[in-house]
Amino acid sequence: MKNLLSVQEQIKSGKLNLRDISEGYIKTVTKKNPEINAIVHFDEDDVRQEADRIQKKIENGTSGSLAGSVIGIKHVICEKGKKVTCASHMLRNFESVYDATVIKKLKEADALFIGRTNMDEFAMGSSTENSIYGPSKNPVNTEYVTGGSSGGSGAAVSAGMCDAALGSDTGGSIRQPASYCGVVGLKPTYSRVSRYGLVAYASSFDCIGPFANNVTDAALILQTIAGYDAMDNSSSDLPVEDYLAAISQDSGTLRVGVPSEYFGEGLDEEVRSIVEERLEQLEKRNVKLVPVNLPHMKYGIATYYILATAEASSNLARYDGIRYGHRADFKKVEAELGAESAEIQKELKNGNTAYMEAAFSRLDSPLIRLYKKSRTEGFGTEVKRRILLGTYVLSAGYYDAYYAKAQKVRRLIKQDFENAFRSVDVIVSPTAPTTAFKLGENMDDPLQMYLNDVYTISANLAGICGISVPAGTHSNGLPVGIQFMGNIFRETDILRAAKRLESLQQ
Repeated sequence: MKNLLSVQEQIKSGKLNLRDISEGYIKTVTKKNPEINAIVHFDEDDVRQEADRIQKKIENGTSGSLAGSVIGIKHVICEKGKKVTCASHMLRNFESVYDATVIKKLKEADALFIGRTNMDEFAMGSSTENSIYGPSKNPVNTEYVTGGSSGGSGAAVSAGMCDAALGSDTGGSIRQPASYCGVVGLKPTYSRVSRYGLVAYASSFDCIGPFANNVTDAALILQTIAGYDAMDNSSSDLPVEDYLAAISQDSGTLRVGVPSEYFGEGLDEEVRSIVEERLEQLEKRNVKLVPVNLPHMKYGIATYYILATAEASSNLARYDGIRYGHRADFKKVEAELGAESAEIQKELKNGNTAYMEAAFSRLDSPLIRLYKKSRTEGFGTEVKRRILLGTYVLSAGYYDAYYAKAQKVRRLIKQDFENAFRSVDVIVSPTAPTTAFKLGENMDDPLQMYLNDVYTISANLAGICGISVPAGTHSNGLPVGIQFMGNIFRETDILRAAKRLESLQQ
């Protein structure tokens, strides 16, 4: 299997040239992207100029560890001088004035950026259908979704538009689209990769991680972007392990926990069969399967959507149309208020006091009305839904009943994993209960959409690492993914497990 390390060797030897490689990707994007809609901001001239600059560094021996790689960037990560819209009308004209830490590290390593990838608005969604740019389509079958919220990144890698891409994972937003699109997707331990420059959805859940065509490339990119960052107060200062060495020098028995809770009701029978077949094969690769229990996982979805929406409500309060973001037309607001006021005066003259009292209660100040109109026009349906849910669970009278209780359950879920990792190195599950669903199929059923994250949200609740690796193909022709979850800062373990699985299919 071709990987970035082999490409780099060929570039250094003169067999390949980065400009030629970039031209190939430009042609692929030009040909495929109009249908797939994975990349939403793409500047051919910029790609060519950067390719030439990096090629010169390669030739004079000063290039970085990712020279020769072509990478997509999710539209929620800041890059200086580039738009970062989060696929929302609220930020459609916003241009970043600084680089996110991960962008800075990739630039220092001489990665070449192909463009900005599509996503669910503000990273809220499981299908990349909640985007002002329209939905991304699965390259395997364009009648189906890519998964989300990082679906554009997963689709771009799957369609051959780039070698790898960055996504963000709040409840499975890297791993689930990786599974649906048939690529590798890695969510690192919370605080392993800096969140500085990542537009926040839920700050205690959000993680940046890579999509790639293979485990080696994912390890290489994680090696580059991981590490302490003083700009992120949640960043860990623990040393970054040598991920490439972990998979190239892998030996010894790997203990893999198999939780019954992840193989019960709601799992597609053929997905179950594919996963179980792969586990049987792994037993011949020095893998020991160990039954484990995660008794509080049945509360995972409810816990996640209470806590994540609460944090979203708080984080998105800053988008008011005054400091930055979409602002409604103030003249229209004034005209609207003027018309309402005139109606009240008319009814007052007619002695309709009941109408007057009700109308006055609805009559905002111009500033309050501007806030309301700006946020109503700027946010999409799913974002509004989550803001409302989050505001509700944080409100007086409901905080203790919902938010505080969910925090306690989150701790219990974390303890379940801590207990399990005392006897195993990694925990395995299907990445998603089904393969990708059809475009539009779940748009009117939010609960069904949320249930697609049932196997991935637990890693975010516990703050541990996880990776999705292609496991096979369903009879419907769509990819199936297997997820490995590892203890905090044990990315080496999940990469070892993933590499062994990958080797079964080579």
